[in-house]
Amino acid sequence: MMRHWLAVLLLATSAQASAAERVVSLAPSLSEIVLELGAADLLVGVLDGGERPAALTQVPSVGRYGQLNIERLLSLKPDLILLWPGSLGPAQREQLQRLNIPVYVAEPHSLEQLTTQVEAIARQLGRADAGRQLAAQLRQRLAELRQRYQRAEPVRVFYQVWNQPLYTVGGGQIISDALTVCGARNVFDDLKLPAPQVSIESVLQRDPEVILVGDQAQADAWKVWPAMAGRVRLVTDKGLERPSAQMVDAVAKLCQLIAPQR
Repeated sequence: MMRHWLAVLLLATSAQASAAERVVSLAPSLSEIVLELGAADLLVGVLDGGERPAALTQVPSVGRYGQLNIERLLSLKPDLILLWPGSLGPAQREQLQRLNIPVYVAEPHSLEQLTTQVEAIARQLGRADAGRQLAAQLRQRLAELRQRYQRAEPVRVFYQVWNQPLYTVGGGQIISDALTVCGARNVFDDLKLPAPQVSIESVLQRDPEVILVGDQAQADAWKVWPAMAGRVRLVTDKGLERPSAQMVDAVAKLCQLIAPQR
């Protein structure tokens, strides 16, 4: 499957001798990248997932996560599709492969991969200069954060995705990489699944110094474990869940949350 998607990506690269003019984005994070590159005028369709940026309120919808309307997409006559694989099920990804429309597949597992993909998408959109400039700014900001928060012994962090059942992020995910920027380490970085289910016993055994949760209900659930309750911190910026340029600002807030003394 991975080799096939690589072939699709190469098709997109070769087919885009001239810049794309009609783009459909199949993930909110990819739509944000298009906006950050100043190319909102090229978007003719988006796959909805959560609240849209104001600049995209009038862009036609091609469905929601996991429910792409292929007929609607074809009616928009795109010459480039931006795809995050997790936004569609296997059957619809197979359909896309048969449409003979250039597809750029973006699934960054690290912040460096994200900056590289920002540049690559910019080239597809005819915004190469903007892409290089934005990527350079992101790399400089990340380097500054790494220098500021580096430490000899990383802070052990449990990043909670959900609580019933208990889910976290695996070591190959971009959020896990974001923790390293902050001088921290995902206590489940040895797990390879994107979002592995774990037990409360395994969390206690790995003894995280910081527990990051996404809402107050998740934070309150840790009160059952008094020794852990004082380690819980609430992540209010949801930008960590959308790999686009804005994620670097979210990482800066994450670092401050983990190590406020720095």
